[in-house]
Amino acid sequence: MTLTDDARAALATGPVCDSCLGRPFADRSFGLANAERGRALRTTVAMEDDEPFEAVEPADCWVCEGYCGAFDALAETVVDALDGVGFETYQVGSRVPPLVEENEELLREDAGLPADAGEPLKREVNREVGRRVGAATGADVEFERPDVLVVLDLEAFDPRDDDEVTSHAVDVQVNPAFVYGRYRKLEREIPQTEWPCRECGGDGVQLGDEGEEPCEHCGGSGYMYETSVEQAVRPHVVEAMDGDEGKFHGAGREDVDARMLGAGRPFVLEVKRPRKRRPDVEALEREINEATAGAVEVEGLRLATYEMVERVKEHDASKRYRADVAFDEPVSADEFEAALAELGGTTVEQYTPQRVDHRRANLTRTRTVYEIDGELLEADRAEVDIHGEGGLYVKELISGDDGRTEPSLAGLLGVGAEVTALDVTGVEGEDEPFEREAYFRDEPRDD
Repeated sequence: MTLTDDARAALATGPVCDSCLGRPFADRSFGLANAERGRALRTTVAMEDDEPFEAVEPADCWVCEGYCGAFDALAETVVDALDGVGFETYQVGSRVPPLVEENEELLREDAGLPADAGEPLKREVNREVGRRVGAATGADVEFERPDVLVVLDLEAFDPRDDDEVTSHAVDVQVNPAFVYGRYRKLEREIPQTEWPCRECGGDGVQLGDEGEEPCEHCGGSGYMYETSVEQAVRPHVVEAMDGDEGKFHGAGREDVDARMLGAGRPFVLEVKRPRKRRPDVEALEREINEATAGAVEVEGLRLATYEMVERVKEHDASKRYRADVAFDEPVSADEFEAALAELGGTTVEQYTPQRVDHRRANLTRTRTVYEIDGELLEADRAEVDIHGEGGLYVKELISGDDGRTEPSLAGLLGVGAEVTALDVTGVEGEDEPFEREAYFRDEPRDD
């Protein structure tokens, strides 16, 4: 049968609007909207049969039951729902009433068309409403990870009763936004992320003889430490992007008592439900650094993508350290130099350190010491510089951790050794991922 014959069979099923007539033939003619295609087919059939042209309004269509006439109203409701939300990319999805989906199946069946002919109403709704939203907002459609995803529930209103499309028919999902940067931690005893009190669970209170009392362990703050890098950075970024909350992702972490110096450690701050996606990152950087009063510094803030979070979390960077070391007994310069020479370039075996075995699995890990150098400042005191593979336990490399790390500086010297102060001076890697343009948002468009 010809295309016109198939259209004639579809028209014979009952009153069908132009969109519903054109939709089953979307894969057989191109370059037209379904409504345009349907009108052209209706006109051709009328001319061939020498019958008057009879248009059918969507409200009278037995297939869509009026929904094809609601595209403008749906788009207007979506635009209203997005008012106040900053976004550059979007996607529209929809939930079509099961009865209408059944009507579509019946149309194809009664007209003798394949069950999968053309396209479903859902796809047309998404496209037609999405096109109108894009025209009204200037945003670009994005199917992988849009800034906002709008889902339309067509069952939430009845277009045949001229119901107004209410906000209940529109579900707006705002995807997170991301800011990348590097931080330096210039003071000790500052954790990377929030550290809730282990005694009160972060509540700041505990039960006493007279009911709830301030937690003695944390002084009622709810935290083990007064602040953290996350607490120093997150509130400013969340406020600048007018978001609901934020989450800190670091490329590894240093010990609480270690400073993070040099170029800093990469991080991404994830902001949930942001209403502004393009804050002034330079002003934000200044604001954070002024507020932290020298305890924490950030630099290189940039708008990033979701992929950057995964890249930061997965990056197995090598680290550089500077450690102040104290020995239990005097050590000669020759012994010191010989021990460092033996450690340089070697692979050590480290059983989970005693200081972290309460929160990490007991395993033996192998890590490489790329370089190690040092200076014996006094017979019982030295400064040691280490470049090691990611995951190397530096304190245990020095102390030996009662034999859990082999070889170690203490073991090679035959004396007790302890790190009294530790600084991370570099976070790097053979495959540095943090400056690739693909992971960052483009500059604002001029159009």
